[in-house]
Amino acid sequence: MTNGAGTSAPFPETGQFAQLQARLAPMFRGFSDQDAPRTVIIVPSLTMDREVLANISGVHHYEERMLCYLMLLRLPRTQIIYLTSHPVPEPIIDYYLHLLPGIPAQHARKRLTLLSCHDGSRTSLTEKIIERPRLQQRIRDAIADPAAAYMICFNVTELERDLALSLDLPIYGCDPDLLSLGSKSGSRKIFRDAGIAMPEGFEDLFTPDQIVDALLELKHRRPTIRRAVVKLNEGFSGEGNAIFAYEGAPEGADLRNWIRSRLPHLAFEAKDMTWELFEEKLSVMGGIVEEFIEGEVKRSPSAQFRIDPLGQLEPVSTHDQVLGGDSGQVFLGCTFPADEHYRLEIQEDGLKAARTLAEQGVCGRFAIDFLSVLEGNEWRHYAIEINLRRGGTTHPFMMLEFLTDGCYDPATGNFLTPAGHPRCYYASDNLESPLYRGLTPGDLIDIAAINRLHFDGACQKGVVFHLIGALSEFGKLGVLCIAPSHDEANALYRRTTAVLDRESTTV
Repeated sequence: MTNGAGTSAPFPETGQFAQLQARLAPMFRGFSDQDAPRTVIIVPSLTMDREVLANISGVHHYEERMLCYLMLLRLPRTQIIYLTSHPVPEPIIDYYLHLLPGIPAQHARKRLTLLSCHDGSRTSLTEKIIERPRLQQRIRDAIADPAAAYMICFNVTELERDLALSLDLPIYGCDPDLLSLGSKSGSRKIFRDAGIAMPEGFEDLFTPDQIVDALLELKHRRPTIRRAVVKLNEGFSGEGNAIFAYEGAPEGADLRNWIRSRLPHLAFEAKDMTWELFEEKLSVMGGIVEEFIEGEVKRSPSAQFRIDPLGQLEPVSTHDQVLGGDSGQVFLGCTFPADEHYRLEIQEDGLKAARTLAEQGVCGRFAIDFLSVLEGNEWRHYAIEINLRRGGTTHPFMMLEFLTDGCYDPATGNFLTPAGHPRCYYASDNLESPLYRGLTPGDLIDIAAINRLHFDGACQKGVVFHLIGALSEFGKLGVLCIAPSHDEANALYRRTTAVLDRESTTV
């Protein structure tokens, strides 16, 4: 048995982990009282393929995306232990704590323990923690009551399971034995079982010959097809995708050889990907081939769900994803809620797959991505993939919940404040410009304060920044713009970028 890095897993007994996970249900029953003591250990490790992640600028700062969980400190008896590869600068922590509604920042800071590996290598954060037994002991020492403590991770692999067993802590997340359900191949199988429309295609492909066969059969089934997508099973943010173009394809017996000759010329989304590296990844993790859905008007909505440790399934939100890249498959940001013309349709289709996942024993937050095409006056939806992790739509929605104390209404797809007012947002992990390089967290906070780019709790509207640590080196920043309407949220985003552009060129 191997972990995500390809090394032997020290805890192969999945039964041992199941016993650990069994502690979650009674623990969560006790948490119905918000004043109940608890300790949440946050491990924001992106335990994924290193070469794929290497194509994302400032990727090690993505550990900061889960700083949204610091908002749990608004619960006066909740303690948080937050792990990172590098120490998070204190101005960033201070920024989040001052967003807390209804609790003094000083009180919250006393209940926050920050622990760092002081290791900037490409090794995943979870591996770094496992390699440091003294750090693990500091985690144990910081837990007030182990019986009321659990871990939250960005994604849960065998490595996170190993860490959980070492610390004797359950994880509020999906069992690694079920991770294949969220791969590109596993997603297609779930969609098929749930009876959800998806692009024509083929899964469980591991060799170039299988890719050629799939592309050939796809052409036979869709004679007018223009493009197909070849995807690695474990791609992240679209970086494991490639486009195959049928333009110039011959007919008859020559088609197979022509397809084979074109594989080295796939259009890869990842900047530094080559066919040789792609083929190597394919042999290890597998992949799929499916038709590229064409259309004059296309959207990329997603539906988010949560299955809690008590087995209760609930819709959490819908989003329209903002995609970029050469073929529009790289996640850049999102808007909430999704378009009113189809968001309930997306939610209902997503629920079909979510119920199937619940039956399989999946736990935690996850998202189901769709591709929607306008045909005449109606939208047609295709399920694309399942993300059994906390993705790019997780942290902005959680911030909206924590900052406003409002709730999502699954009957309408709207989010309402306690006063019954709707709230929307525009969120991005990729506000990036060479102009921003050199700006420190302190500089950003100064700029935000002077230009009133902050969240106003009184009117429950404004701007919240994240990925602040990536700003100085990479000129990259995350931003969440909350407002009563999409138009206002988009205008707030435009104003934010205009202010940052202006302030970055003046002293």
